Amino acid sequence: MHRTLPAVALRQARQQLMENGNCPPGAVDARLARSWQRSVAAGLLPMGRFNDIGTSSQSEVRHIMASQRELLAHSRPVMEFLFEQVRHSQSIVILADETGTLMHTLGDANFLSKAERVALSNGASWHEQHRGTNAIGTALAEVSGVEIHGSEHFLDRNGFLTCAAAPILSSTGALLGVLDISGDHRSGHPHSLGLVSTAACMIENQLIASTCRRNLRLHLHAQAEGLGTVAEGIVALSDDGWIVGANRAGLALLRITAASLGSTDLFSCIDLRLDDLLNRHRRRPQQIFQAHRHDGTVLYVQLHGEQLTRAEPATAVYSVAAAPIDALACLDTGDLRWRSAAEKTRRILDKPIPILIQGESGVGKEFFARAAHDSGPRRAAPFVAINCAAIPENLIEAELFGYAPGAFTGARREGSLGRLREAHRGTLFLDEIGDMPLGMQTRLLRVLQERSVTPLGGRSVDVDFALICATHSKLREEADKGRFRSDLYYRINGLTVQLPALRERTDFQALTQRLLRSLNAERDIHLAPDVLEKMRAHPWPGNLRQFASVLRTASAMLEPDENRIDWEHLADDIVEELCKSAAAPAVAATSSVSQNLQDLSRSAIRQALAGSGGNVTQAALSLGISRQTLYRKIQSAALGQS
Repeated sequence: MHRTLPAVALRQARQQLMENGNCPPGAVDARLARSWQRSVAAGLLPMGRFNDIGTSSQSEVRHIMASQRELLAHSRPVMEFLFEQVRHSQSIVILADETGTLMHTLGDANFLSKAERVALSNGASWHEQHRGTNAIGTALAEVSGVEIHGSEHFLDRNGFLTCAAAPILSSTGALLGVLDISGDHRSGHPHSLGLVSTAACMIENQLIASTCRRNLRLHLHAQAEGLGTVAEGIVALSDDGWIVGANRAGLALLRITAASLGSTDLFSCIDLRLDDLLNRHRRRPQQIFQAHRHDGTVLYVQLHGEQLTRAEPATAVYSVAAAPIDALACLDTGDLRWRSAAEKTRRILDKPIPILIQGESGVGKEFFARAAHDSGPRRAAPFVAINCAAIPENLIEAELFGYAPGAFTGARREGSLGRLREAHRGTLFLDEIGDMPLGMQTRLLRVLQERSVTPLGGRSVDVDFALICATHSKLREEADKGRFRSDLYYRINGLTVQLPALRERTDFQALTQRLLRSLNAERDIHLAPDVLEKMRAHPWPGNLRQFASVLRTASAMLEPDENRIDWEHLADDIVEELCKSAAAPAVAATSSVSQNLQDLSRSAIRQALAGSGGNVTQAALSLGISRQTLYRKIQSAALGQS
C-alpha cells in the first residue's frame, strides 16, 4: 500500500503553503509539493466550491475520441486485463488524453456512482489546473508514474480517493495520454502503481509496433529471455541505420534520450551496424544475436520488420544502407536546420552558383565550406581558404591577386601566383568577406565578372573556381549602410545558407559524441549526464570553436583508465560559467513563482471575504485556515507585508 503522511500533517503542510507560499522543508515529497504549488498558482482553494470548468461537451468528446482512435484501440484490451487485476478493490480504470480529459473508463458500478460526484466520467478534465493535485493531472505534469493517496489530493473533496497513474508516450517521446487506477482510499489495491505502469508499457509497445510497422525494429534486452516480454526495449530504425523511435526501455538500454531520436545512429550506441544485422538476419532469420554497448555491456538483440518477410527485402535495404555518402553527410549529426543548409548546397555544387554561408563566429562555416567542396565535382582540385579579416590591409592585394617578378620593392624574385590563381579549377573560400576593404571588393568584383585575375605588374590570367564566401555579419544590412558593395553582395549571394548557433542546435548530444570521438581516436569517451545537461543549456558564445576547445582540454585531464568527463576534468572558469548560466533562470523563476503565490493569496482572501459578506469566520473556513491566521494575513496585506 502507498505510504503517506497522516491527514492532519498533510493539511498542516498545505495550510502553510497557503499562508506562506511554500511547504515546510521535507514535510512532503518534492513532487507533491510542486503539484500543490501548481494548484495554488492555478487559483484553486483546498475547500473551494465544485465547478465543471474543463468539462467537454458530448460533441467535443466524440472529436477527442476520433482523434485518439489508435490510442483507444490499443488501450482498451489492456484496460480490460488491468481491471481484472483490481476488480475486487472498488476501483475504476481510466484512460485520459494528453490534456487530462477522460476518454474511457471501466469500473465497479457501486464505486462509479460515487465517482460521478467528482467528475470521474468521460469528458471531464483532470488536468491539475482544473482538479488540483491528482494522479492523472500530476502524472501528466511530471511525465512519470505517480500515486496520490487520500489527503495528498489538493482539493479536500477528492480526499476519499487513492489514485495511481502512469503516462503513455509515443515512439518519439511525445505525451499521448495517461492510464489511471482510482479507488476508495480505504480499499485500494496494494500494487496499483506497479500494475498501471506495466499496463502503460504494454500499450506503448503495441503502439510502437503499429506506428513504426514500416520501419525495421530492433528488439533488445540485457537477457535473451527478456525479448518478447513487456520489459524489452524496442527501437525503430531508418533504412540507413538512424534511430528514429524507441520505447522507454529501448532508450534506457541504449543510454540515449528522446531528444536525440533522429540524430543518433545505431552504431554510436552498440558495436553493430544495420548492414551487419541485415547480413546476419539473412543467414539466420529470427536469430537472437549478441551486441555490446561501447562500455562492454552485453545486449541481446533481434531484428523485426515487414521488410524482412518480403521478397529479397534485406538486399533492397542493404543497398540503401551501403550507398556512398558525401562529406556533407559525414558532418550531419541530425540538426534539421543544418541538414536543410547542406541539402540546398548539395543541389548546386555542379552549377556555377556562388554560395554565401552566414552564421555566428565559431559555428563551423569553414568546415561546412570544405565539406561542400569535397562533396562536389571539384573535390580533386585545390580548396583555397582565405580569412579576409586576418590579412593586413596593405598586403591583401598582393596576397589575393599575386604579383609579377620585381613588381615592387621587397617582392620575391620569382613573383607570386596569388591565392585566387591557386584556386584555379578548385574552390575559393573567402571567410569573413564582410571585413574585406572596399577597394579590394572592387577588384574582386571585376575578377568575378571577367573570370580573370591581373596580378600586380603583370598581365591578365584566366581563372576558373567555385566561390564560397562566409560572414558573421548581415551583409544585406552592411550593403544598405554603404559599408559593403551592393553589386558585390548580389554577385556572391547566389545561394545563402544560415548555419545555426550551437545553442540553437537540436543534435547537441550526437554532436558532442562526434567531437569526443575526433579528439579521442583510440578511446570511447563520454560526458557525465549532469555535465552534458549543463553544457546543453549553456549559451556557448564561441559556438563550436569554444566547445571543442573545452572538450579538448577536459579530455587531456583524463587519467589513462578514465572514460568519462566529469566536473573535476573541466577548467575552473568553465565550471563557473556552466553553473552560472544554469542558476540564473532558476533564480528568476523562483522569484516569479513566489510573487505569484503572494498575489494569489491576497486575491483568495478578497474573494473569500466578499463571498462571506465580510464574515471573517466563514471566510477562514472557506480558505481552510484559522480565523487568527486570516486576521494576521489581513493586517499584513493592509501594511503591504504579505
